[in-house]
Amino acid sequence: MALISPWRADFPGILALEAEGQTYLDSAATAQKPQVLLDALLGYYATGAANVHRAQHLPGERATRAFEASRQDAAQWLNAASAEQIIFTRGTTESLNLLAYGLESQLPGDGQIVISAAEHHANLLPWQQLARRRNLELVVLPLDANGSVDLEQAAARIGPRTRLLAVTQLSNVLGRWQPLPQLLAMARAQGALSVVDGAQGAVHQRPDVQALGCDFYVCSAHKLYGPDGVGLLYGRGAALARLQHWQFGGEMVQDADYQQASFRPAPLGFEAGTPAVSAVIAFGAVLRWLGALDTNAVAAHESALHSALLSGLQARSGMRLLGAPQTALASFCIDGVHNADLAHLLSEQGIAVRAGHHCAMPLMKQLGLGGAIRVSLGLYSDGDDLQRFFAALDNALELLR
Repeated sequence: MALISPWRADFPGILALEAEGQTYLDSAATAQKPQVLLDALLGYYATGAANVHRAQHLPGERATRAFEASRQDAAQWLNAASAEQIIFTRGTTESLNLLAYGLESQLPGDGQIVISAAEHHANLLPWQQLARRRNLELVVLPLDANGSVDLEQAAARIGPRTRLLAVTQLSNVLGRWQPLPQLLAMARAQGALSVVDGAQGAVHQRPDVQALGCDFYVCSAHKLYGPDGVGLLYGRGAALARLQHWQFGGEMVQDADYQQASFRPAPLGFEAGTPAVSAVIAFGAVLRWLGALDTNAVAAHESALHSALLSGLQARSGMRLLGAPQTALASFCIDGVHNADLAHLLSEQGIAVRAGHHCAMPLMKQLGLGGAIRVSLGLYSDGDDLQRFFAALDNALELLR
C-alpha cells in the first residue's frame, strides 16, 4: 500500500519499533517523539541544568530564557493574544482539575455544569466531583447517530442556569469533531464560561483560541509529539483572573509571612514549585518543528490514511464502527469477538492498538459495549502500517472464529 509518510524518518522511536517488527497504531494514547525533542532534552542537560525564575547565575538565566521562550511558542501555536495566557501544567488532566478547583467559588449552587456524552474521564470526573461538592446539576448533552453533539438537544439544555460548558474538541473514541462554534455561542449567550478539551483536537487541527472564542483551552504535550508530564492551559485574561489558586509553594508567592500570603497572578501564580523545566523546553522545540511543517501536506496525508483505514475496516464482515469517524482514529467491535482477545492476538503479531473503554466508560455503557478496539494514526503512520494491521487482523479473526 502506498501512502508514504515524509516525516517517518524524523521519529527514531518508530524506526526502532519497526526494526523490532512492531507496528505502532496507538498514537491517540501517546505519540512517538521526533528527533528535535531528543536534541532539546540533551541540549538542556548537557549544558547545565538549573531551576527557573529564581537564580541570578548563568545556568539559571539560560534555563529561564528557554523556558519562557517555550511559553511564547505555545502562545503562537494556539494563537493566544499573549504568552501570559499560557499556564504550564502536567497535562490535560491536571489542567482540567486546576479549572474545576480554581472556578469552584465562581459557580453558585443553583447552577448547571454542561458536558457532552462523548467526554473522556478527564473532562467528566473533575466536573462531576465539583457538581457534588457545590450541589450543582451536571447536564449531559446527547449525541446524534454520528457521534456529534445533537445541537437541537444542546439548545434545549443550555440555558439561564448554565454556568459552565466543558466539551471535547475531538472525541478520543468516536474520532468525531464536535460542533464547537455553535456550542460555544450557546454558552456565551447565557454568560457561561467555556472549557475546550483539545487533547485530541490539537494534534490534528492547529488550534486558534481567539477564533474559537473559548474561555479556556487545554491539551497535553505527549499526544502532540512532545514529552510526557507537560500540558497547556490557555485562558482569556478576564477568565484567568477569576481563578482561585489551588496549589501552594515556591515561585507562585508574591509576599508571605507566617500568618498570611499573597500570590502572583497567572501564569506563574498557577505554577507552584519547580516545573518540568527540561520537558517544557523540549515541548517548545516540538511546537516550533510542528509549526514549520506544510499543514496542507499533513492534512492530505492524514485524510488519505484515515480513508484507507475506514475502507479496510468496513470491508471485514461483522464489523461495527463506533460513530462516523472523521479523522485520525477509528474504534470498532466485531460480532462474536471480545476486544481484549483480539487486541492480544494483534499484539502477538506485533500490532499495537488500544482495547477497552478508552477512559470513556459512560459512553461505552451508553453504546451497550464493554469495550472496543481503537486504531489511531500519527504523522509517521503509513500505508505499510495499515497493510500489516489488516493482515494481522484477518489472521486473528480466523483464529477467533
